[in-house]
Amino acid sequence: MKYIDEFRNKKLIASAAQRIRQLMPRKQLTIMEVCGTHTMNFCRFGLKDLLPENLHFIPGPGCPVCVSHQNYIDAAIRLARRDDVIIVTFGDMLRVPGTNSSLEKERARGGHIRIAYSPLDTLKIARLNPGKKAVFLGVGFETTAPTIALSIIQAKKEKIKNVSFFVSLKLMPPVMKHLLNDERLRLSGFLCPGHVSSIIGTKPYEFIPRDFAVPCCVAGFEPLDILEGILMLLKQIRQNKPMVDNQYSRVVRAKGNLEARKIISRVFTPAAAYWRGMGKIPGSGLKIRDAFSEFDSEKVFSIKPASGKEPETKCKCADVLKGLIIPKECPLFARACVPDKPLGPCMVSMEGACNAYYRYRG
Repeated sequence: MKYIDEFRNKKLIASAAQRIRQLMPRKQLTIMEVCGTHTMNFCRFGLKDLLPENLHFIPGPGCPVCVSHQNYIDAAIRLARRDDVIIVTFGDMLRVPGTNSSLEKERARGGHIRIAYSPLDTLKIARLNPGKKAVFLGVGFETTAPTIALSIIQAKKEKIKNVSFFVSLKLMPPVMKHLLNDERLRLSGFLCPGHVSSIIGTKPYEFIPRDFAVPCCVAGFEPLDILEGILMLLKQIRQNKPMVDNQYSRVVRAKGNLEARKIISRVFTPAAAYWRGMGKIPGSGLKIRDAFSEFDSEKVFSIKPASGKEPETKCKCADVLKGLIIPKECPLFARACVPDKPLGPCMVSMEGACNAYYRYRG
Protein backbone atom coordinates (compact mmCIF):
# COMPACT_ATOMS: atom_id res chain seq x y z
CA MET A 1 0.00 0.00 0.00
CA LYS A 2 1.44 3.34 -1.04
CA TYR A 3 2.67 5.55 1.82
CA ILE A 4 2.71 2.52 4.15
CA ASP A 5 4.98 0.03 2.39
CA GLU A 6 7.39 2.83 1.53
CA PHE A 7 7.93 3.50 5.25
CA ARG A 8 8.33 -0.22 6.02
CA ASN A 9 10.94 -0.95 3.36
CA LYS A 10 13.35 -3.41 4.98
CA LYS A 11 16.42 -2.18 3.10
CA LEU A 12 15.77 1.43 4.06
CA ILE A 13 15.10 0.44 7.66
CA ALA A 14 18.35 -1.57 7.83
CA SER A 15 20.23 1.36 6.32
CA ALA A 16 18.75 3.82 8.84
CA ALA A 17 19.58 1.47 11.73
CA GLN A 18 23.17 1.14 10.51
CA ARG A 19 23.49 4.91 10.29
CA ILE A 20 22.20 5.21 13.87
CA ARG A 21 24.85 2.78 15.08
CA GLN A 22 27.51 4.81 13.29
CA LEU A 23 26.39 8.10 14.84
CA MET A 24 25.76 6.72 18.32
CA PRO A 25 28.27 8.00 20.94
CA ARG A 26 29.67 5.60 23.54
CA LYS A 27 27.80 7.17 26.44
CA GLN A 28 24.27 6.16 27.33
CA LEU A 29 21.48 8.25 25.84
CA THR A 30 17.88 8.30 27.09
CA ILE A 31 15.17 9.43 24.70
CA MET A 32 11.51 9.73 25.63
CA GLU A 33 8.91 8.88 23.02
CA VAL A 34 6.08 11.04 24.29
CA CYS A 35 3.28 9.61 22.16
CA GLY A 36 1.56 6.33 22.97
CA THR A 37 1.41 5.43 19.28
CA HIS A 38 5.19 5.77 19.08
CA THR A 39 5.51 3.40 22.04
CA MET A 40 3.12 0.90 20.48
CA ASN A 41 4.89 0.87 17.11
CA PHE A 42 8.33 0.87 18.69
CA CYS A 43 7.34 -2.41 20.37
CA ARG A 44 5.25 -3.76 17.50
CA PHE A 45 8.01 -3.51 14.91
CA GLY A 46 10.79 -4.63 17.26
CA LEU A 47 12.83 -1.48 16.67
CA LYS A 48 14.71 -1.92 19.96
CA ASP A 49 16.48 -4.93 18.47
CA LEU A 50 17.90 -2.73 15.70
CA LEU A 51 19.37 -0.09 17.98
CA PRO A 52 22.56 0.12 20.11
CA GLU A 53 22.22 -1.16 23.67
CA ASN A 54 23.27 2.18 25.14
CA LEU A 55 20.39 3.97 23.37
CA HIS A 56 17.52 3.75 25.84
CA PHE A 57 13.92 4.63 25.00
CA ILE A 58 11.35 5.31 27.68
CA PRO A 59 7.60 5.91 27.31
CA GLY A 60 6.03 9.12 28.51
CA PRO A 61 2.59 10.59 29.27
CA GLY A 62 1.28 10.14 25.72
CA CYS A 63 -1.82 8.06 26.46
CA PRO A 64 -4.88 10.28 27.12
CA VAL A 65 -6.77 7.56 28.98
CA CYS A 66 -3.72 6.76 31.11
CA VAL A 67 -3.08 10.32 32.28
CA SER A 68 -6.71 10.94 33.28
CA HIS A 69 -6.69 11.63 37.00
CA GLN A 70 -8.28 9.11 39.36
CA ASN A 71 -10.72 11.74 40.61
CA TYR A 72 -11.99 12.27 37.06
CA ILE A 73 -12.60 8.53 36.61
CA ASP A 74 -14.43 8.36 39.95
CA ALA A 75 -16.59 11.37 39.04
CA ALA A 76 -17.51 9.75 35.71
CA ILE A 77 -18.51 6.58 37.59
CA ARG A 78 -20.73 8.61 39.93
CA LEU A 79 -22.45 10.18 36.91
CA ALA A 80 -22.95 6.71 35.41
CA ARG A 81 -24.89 5.68 38.52
CA ARG A 82 -27.53 8.35 37.91
CA ASP A 83 -30.69 6.98 36.30
CA ASP A 84 -31.21 10.21 34.34
CA VAL A 85 -27.73 10.13 32.72
CA ILE A 86 -26.39 8.38 29.62
CA ILE A 87 -22.60 8.29 29.59
CA VAL A 88 -21.07 8.44 26.10
CA THR A 89 -17.41 7.51 25.84
CA PHE A 90 -14.65 6.08 23.72
CA GLY A 91 -14.26 2.35 24.30
CA ASP A 92 -10.88 2.38 26.06
CA MET A 93 -12.32 4.36 28.98
CA LEU A 94 -14.64 1.52 29.98
CA ARG A 95 -12.11 -0.68 31.78
CA VAL A 96 -10.00 1.99 33.46
CA PRO A 97 -10.15 1.15 37.18
CA GLY A 98 -11.65 3.74 39.46
CA THR A 99 -11.14 3.65 43.20
CA ASN A 100 -13.92 1.11 43.73
CA SER A 101 -15.43 0.40 40.32
CA SER A 102 -15.16 1.05 36.59
CA LEU A 103 -17.51 2.14 33.83
CA GLU A 104 -17.53 -1.45 32.57
CA LYS A 105 -18.76 -2.68 35.95
CA GLU A 106 -21.35 0.09 36.15
CA ARG A 107 -22.69 -0.89 32.72
CA ALA A 108 -22.96 -4.51 33.87
CA ARG A 109 -25.03 -3.26 36.82
CA GLY A 110 -27.45 -1.50 34.48
CA GLY A 111 -25.80 1.89 34.00
CA HIS A 112 -26.61 3.72 30.77
CA ILE A 113 -23.21 3.76 29.05
CA ARG A 114 -22.72 3.95 25.29
CA ILE A 115 -19.58 3.53 23.18
CA ALA A 116 -19.01 6.34 20.65
CA TYR A 117 -16.68 6.72 17.69
CA SER A 118 -17.12 10.49 17.60
CA PRO A 119 -18.20 13.15 20.10
CA LEU A 120 -20.95 14.03 17.61
CA ASP A 121 -22.58 10.68 18.44
CA THR A 122 -23.52 12.25 21.78
CA LEU A 123 -25.81 14.75 20.06
CA LYS A 124 -27.66 11.96 18.27
CA ILE A 125 -28.05 10.02 21.51
CA ALA A 126 -29.39 13.15 23.24
CA ARG A 127 -31.95 13.73 20.47
CA LEU A 128 -33.17 10.12 20.67
CA ASN A 129 -33.42 10.22 24.48
CA PRO A 130 -35.09 13.52 25.44
CA GLY A 131 -35.82 12.23 28.95
CA LYS A 132 -32.14 11.60 29.68
CA LYS A 133 -29.03 13.76 29.95
CA ALA A 134 -26.27 12.64 27.57
CA VAL A 135 -22.75 13.23 28.93
CA PHE A 136 -19.68 12.82 26.75
CA LEU A 137 -16.39 12.01 28.50
CA GLY A 138 -14.04 14.39 26.71
CA VAL A 139 -10.64 12.78 27.23
CA GLY A 140 -7.69 13.46 24.95
CA PHE A 141 -4.94 15.82 23.86
CA GLU A 142 -4.83 18.62 21.30
CA THR A 143 -5.71 16.07 18.61
CA THR A 144 -9.12 15.29 20.09
CA ALA A 145 -9.99 18.84 21.15
CA PRO A 146 -11.19 20.16 17.74
CA THR A 147 -13.87 17.48 17.27
CA ILE A 148 -15.13 17.96 20.83
CA ALA A 149 -15.19 21.72 20.27
CA LEU A 150 -17.15 21.31 17.03
CA SER A 151 -19.64 19.05 18.83
CA ILE A 152 -20.21 21.71 21.48
CA ILE A 153 -20.64 24.38 18.81
CA GLN A 154 -23.18 22.18 17.01
CA ALA A 155 -25.06 21.47 20.24
CA LYS A 156 -25.38 25.20 20.85
CA LYS A 157 -26.46 25.79 17.25
CA GLU A 158 -29.19 23.15 17.54
CA LYS A 159 -30.12 24.31 21.07
CA ILE A 160 -29.90 20.77 22.44
CA LYS A 161 -30.63 21.09 26.14
CA ASN A 162 -29.92 17.55 27.37
CA VAL A 163 -26.27 17.19 26.36
CA SER A 164 -23.06 18.15 28.16
CA PHE A 165 -19.34 17.41 28.02
CA PHE A 166 -17.26 16.27 30.98
CA VAL A 167 -13.89 17.48 29.75
CA SER A 168 -10.46 16.22 30.78
CA LEU A 169 -8.46 17.49 27.83
CA LYS A 170 -4.71 17.81 28.24
CA LEU A 171 -2.01 19.88 26.53
CA MET A 172 1.32 18.28 25.70
CA PRO A 173 3.96 21.07 25.85
CA PRO A 174 3.24 22.00 29.51
CA VAL A 175 3.64 18.41 30.71
CA MET A 176 6.88 18.08 28.74
CA LYS A 177 8.14 21.16 30.59
CA HIS A 178 7.02 19.56 33.86
CA LEU A 179 9.06 16.46 33.06
CA LEU A 180 12.14 18.49 32.16
CA ASN A 181 11.96 20.15 35.57
CA ASP A 182 12.08 16.75 37.27
CA GLU A 183 15.69 16.24 38.36
CA ARG A 184 15.22 12.46 38.45
CA LEU A 185 14.91 12.43 34.66
CA ARG A 186 18.00 13.04 32.59
CA LEU A 187 16.65 13.10 29.08
CA SER A 188 18.92 13.26 26.07
CA GLY A 189 16.06 14.10 23.73
CA PHE A 190 12.34 13.98 22.96
CA LEU A 191 10.63 12.18 20.12
CA CYS A 192 7.67 14.57 19.89
CA PRO A 193 4.13 13.36 19.12
CA GLY A 194 3.10 13.46 15.47
CA HIS A 195 -0.68 13.58 15.95
CA VAL A 196 -0.56 16.42 18.48
CA SER A 197 1.97 18.31 16.37
CA SER A 198 -0.30 18.15 13.32
CA ILE A 199 -2.60 20.46 15.30
CA ILE A 200 -0.22 22.68 17.27
CA GLY A 201 2.78 22.67 14.91
CA THR A 202 6.43 22.72 15.95
CA LYS A 203 6.72 26.20 17.47
CA PRO A 204 5.27 25.25 20.90
CA TYR A 205 8.29 22.98 21.47
CA GLU A 206 10.88 25.74 20.97
CA PHE A 207 11.26 26.25 24.74
CA ILE A 208 12.75 22.75 25.03
CA PRO A 209 16.09 23.42 23.25
CA ARG A 210 16.08 27.09 24.24
CA ASP A 211 15.48 26.73 27.98
CA PHE A 212 16.68 23.18 28.66
CA ALA A 213 19.23 22.54 25.87
CA VAL A 214 17.45 19.27 25.05
CA PRO A 215 17.07 18.18 21.40
CA CYS A 216 13.64 17.24 20.10
CA CYS A 217 12.19 15.96 16.87
CA VAL A 218 8.61 15.55 15.67
CA ALA A 219 8.30 12.13 14.03
CA GLY A 220 5.72 10.03 12.23
CA PHE A 221 4.72 6.56 13.32
CA GLU A 222 5.98 4.11 10.72
CA PRO A 223 9.29 2.29 11.39
CA LEU A 224 11.26 4.46 8.99
CA ASP A 225 9.68 7.61 10.46
CA ILE A 226 10.79 6.65 13.94
CA LEU A 227 14.32 5.69 12.89
CA GLU A 228 14.75 8.90 10.88
CA GLY A 229 13.54 10.86 13.90
CA ILE A 230 16.21 9.14 16.02
CA LEU A 231 18.84 9.97 13.39
CA MET A 232 17.87 13.63 13.52
CA LEU A 233 18.18 13.62 17.31
CA LEU A 234 21.61 11.97 17.18
CA LYS A 235 22.85 14.59 14.72
CA GLN A 236 21.75 17.34 17.10
CA ILE A 237 23.48 15.59 19.99
CA ARG A 238 26.74 15.07 18.08
CA GLN A 239 26.81 18.68 16.92
CA ASN A 240 25.70 19.94 20.35
CA LYS A 241 23.06 22.07 18.63
CA PRO A 242 19.69 21.30 20.22
CA MET A 243 16.72 22.44 18.15
CA VAL A 244 13.21 21.43 17.08
CA ASP A 245 13.48 19.11 14.08
CA ASN A 246 10.56 17.93 11.99
CA GLN A 247 10.81 14.51 10.40
CA TYR A 248 7.02 14.43 9.86
CA SER A 249 6.97 17.36 7.44
CA ARG A 250 4.48 15.60 5.14
CA VAL A 251 1.87 16.20 7.86
CA VAL A 252 3.21 18.74 10.37
CA ARG A 253 3.77 22.44 9.70
CA ALA A 254 5.51 25.00 11.91
CA LYS A 255 2.22 26.74 12.78
CA GLY A 256 0.14 23.58 12.79
CA ASN A 257 -3.48 23.48 11.66
CA LEU A 258 -4.64 27.07 12.03
CA GLU A 259 -8.33 26.28 11.52
CA ALA A 260 -8.29 23.55 14.17
CA ARG A 261 -6.46 25.83 16.60
CA LYS A 262 -9.05 28.55 15.98
CA ILE A 263 -11.90 26.15 16.76
CA ILE A 264 -10.20 24.99 19.96
CA SER A 265 -9.66 28.59 21.08
CA ARG A 266 -13.29 29.49 20.39
CA VAL A 267 -14.65 26.84 22.78
CA PHE A 268 -11.84 26.21 25.27
CA THR A 269 -9.37 28.18 27.33
CA PRO A 270 -6.15 26.85 28.93
CA ALA A 271 -6.36 25.95 32.60
CA ALA A 272 -4.46 24.04 35.26
CA ALA A 273 -5.14 20.31 35.11
CA TYR A 274 -4.51 17.24 37.22
CA TRP A 275 -2.45 14.44 35.65
CA ARG A 276 -2.29 10.92 37.02
CA GLY A 277 0.73 10.65 39.29
CA MET A 278 1.93 14.17 38.51
CA GLY A 279 -0.55 16.34 40.33
CA LYS A 280 -1.69 19.75 39.18
CA ILE A 281 0.26 21.24 36.26
CA PRO A 282 -0.39 24.91 35.39
CA GLY A 283 -1.81 25.60 31.93
CA SER A 284 -1.76 21.93 30.97
CA GLY A 285 -5.49 21.45 30.36
CA LEU A 286 -8.47 22.94 28.61
CA LYS A 287 -11.74 24.05 30.15
CA ILE A 288 -14.96 25.10 28.45
CA ARG A 289 -15.40 28.85 28.07
CA ASP A 290 -18.26 30.63 29.85
CA ALA A 291 -19.97 31.27 26.50
CA PHE A 292 -20.62 27.51 26.31
CA SER A 293 -21.11 26.86 30.04
CA GLU A 294 -24.54 25.24 29.53
CA PHE A 295 -22.65 22.32 27.96
CA ASP A 296 -20.08 21.99 30.75
CA SER A 297 -20.89 18.88 32.80
CA GLU A 298 -18.96 20.24 35.78
CA LYS A 299 -21.44 23.12 36.02
CA VAL A 300 -24.54 21.20 34.91
CA PHE A 301 -24.04 18.58 37.63
CA SER A 302 -22.14 20.76 40.15
CA ILE A 303 -19.17 18.40 40.10
CA LYS A 304 -16.70 19.38 42.79
CA PRO A 305 -13.15 20.26 41.65
CA ALA A 306 -10.61 17.45 41.99
CA SER A 307 -8.70 17.41 45.27
CA GLY A 308 -5.56 16.13 43.55
CA LYS A 309 -5.10 13.31 46.04
CA GLU A 310 -5.02 9.82 44.55
CA PRO A 311 -5.42 6.54 46.44
CA GLU A 312 -2.35 4.51 47.34
CA THR A 313 -1.84 1.56 44.99
CA LYS A 314 0.79 -1.00 44.08
CA CYS A 315 0.28 -0.15 40.42
CA LYS A 316 3.23 1.83 39.03
CA CYS A 317 1.39 3.51 36.14
CA ALA A 318 2.27 6.91 37.53
CA ASP A 319 6.00 6.15 37.39
CA VAL A 320 5.66 4.76 33.86
CA LEU A 321 3.91 7.94 32.73
CA LYS A 322 6.68 10.06 34.26
CA GLY A 323 9.37 8.02 32.52
CA LEU A 324 10.90 6.90 35.82
CA ILE A 325 10.49 3.21 34.97
CA ILE A 326 9.58 1.10 31.97
CA PRO A 327 6.54 -1.20 32.32
CA LYS A 328 8.44 -4.43 32.98
CA GLU A 329 10.00 -2.81 36.06
CA CYS A 330 6.60 -2.70 37.74
CA PRO A 331 6.27 -5.76 40.03
CA LEU A 332 2.68 -6.30 38.85
CA PHE A 333 3.47 -6.27 35.13
CA ALA A 334 2.50 -9.50 33.32
CA ARG A 335 1.76 -11.09 36.69
CA ALA A 336 -1.20 -9.65 38.56
CA CYS A 337 -1.72 -6.98 35.88
CA VAL A 338 -2.55 -8.21 32.36
CA PRO A 339 -4.86 -6.82 29.62
CA ASP A 340 -7.71 -9.16 30.64
CA LYS A 341 -7.46 -7.99 34.27
CA PRO A 342 -5.77 -4.57 34.24
CA LEU A 343 -4.88 -2.99 37.55
CA GLY A 344 -3.94 0.34 35.99
CA PRO A 345 -4.87 2.41 32.93
CA CYS A 346 -1.52 1.86 31.18
CA MET A 347 -2.51 -1.79 30.70
CA VAL A 348 -6.02 -0.90 29.48
CA SER A 349 -5.57 1.41 26.54
CA MET A 350 -4.09 0.41 23.18
CA GLU A 351 -1.93 3.54 23.59
CA GLY A 352 -0.82 2.52 27.07
CA ALA A 353 2.84 1.66 27.50
CA CYS A 354 2.14 -1.42 29.64
CA ASN A 355 -0.30 -2.74 27.04
CA ALA A 356 2.30 -2.26 24.31
CA TYR A 357 5.12 -3.88 26.29
CA TYR A 358 2.86 -6.80 27.19
CA ARG A 359 1.39 -7.33 23.73
CA TYR A 360 4.81 -7.41 22.05
CA ARG A 361 6.93 -8.68 24.92
CA GLY A 362 8.10 -11.70 22.89
